[in-house]
Amino acid sequence: MTAPSPVLARAEALLLADRPQEALAELSRLPADEAVDVTATRLRCAALGHLDRWSEVVEAAGAGLAAAGPDPDLLWHLGRAEHRLGRPQVAERALLDGLALAPHDVDLLCTYADLCAANGQPDKAAKLVERAAALEPDSPVVYATRIQVAFISGDDRTAERISREFVAAHPEHPAAHALLGGTSAARGRLGTAYQGYRQAAASMPTEQTFAESALELRIAQHPLMLPVRPVLRFGVLKVWLGAIAVIFGLRAAGLPAFAAVAGLLWLLFCVYSWIVPPLVRRWLRRNWR
Repeated sequence: MTAPSPVLARAEALLLADRPQEALAELSRLPADEAVDVTATRLRCAALGHLDRWSEVVEAAGAGLAAAGPDPDLLWHLGRAEHRLGRPQVAERALLDGLALAPHDVDLLCTYADLCAANGQPDKAAKLVERAAALEPDSPVVYATRIQVAFISGDDRTAERISREFVAAHPEHPAAHALLGGTSAARGRLGTAYQGYRQAAASMPTEQTFAESALELRIAQHPLMLPVRPVLRFGVLKVWLGAIAVIFGLRAAGLPAFAAVAGLLWLLFCVYSWIVPPLVRRWLRRNWR
């Protein structure tokens, strides 16, 4: 049996240490014939994926498949990258080809479920993730996909419940805390959401989005932000439509004085929402640690 290449071993160790750029530098030292080896290509695709360089993942996976033939892992990388690039038909073809070779591959099943959920096929996505859960119920990727499918299907309550289960099963996993933060924020639970993102940022300090999300939730919890929390919870459009409905509803009901008061309060609210949140954000960003 051929001993594993030291370059590949170092690249894999760097990836596990969340140092994808250094892993790519290590892989660049491989000779041309070894650079398109399946193992090397898998590592290269994983490193590029960590860096969100999806077009390069497509190129690397394509080169690996051309050199070595069909491989489930490379087809998964290809399908995932095409999905991220917004090419669902190409992504589906790659994922189906991968599942034809490895029908019980949890990564392929979950990525295909993500693709289906994102393209308006929640029932199909739910069946795919159920198959994955039957194979590896405690897998982080299964938890994450179950949450994603529930969230896209509009079931925020179930998404938050699964997020709590994910944290309980994998308390050390940054994605578990980040997903709890996201699902809790969607349900207006700002304290839980903040703690989730804060823990995710502490577990993975190199992931700037976790720290930024934690900061935004810290800002949202400030007492001066209390009047604008409906906007944070439901969005600007829904709040605007609700205010207009109240004002015109009072006028239609023959209560012009109440409608005028409601209109004045709405005007004051708009001025407050334009002035106060930027000041709070600037102050807390200055003191954020």
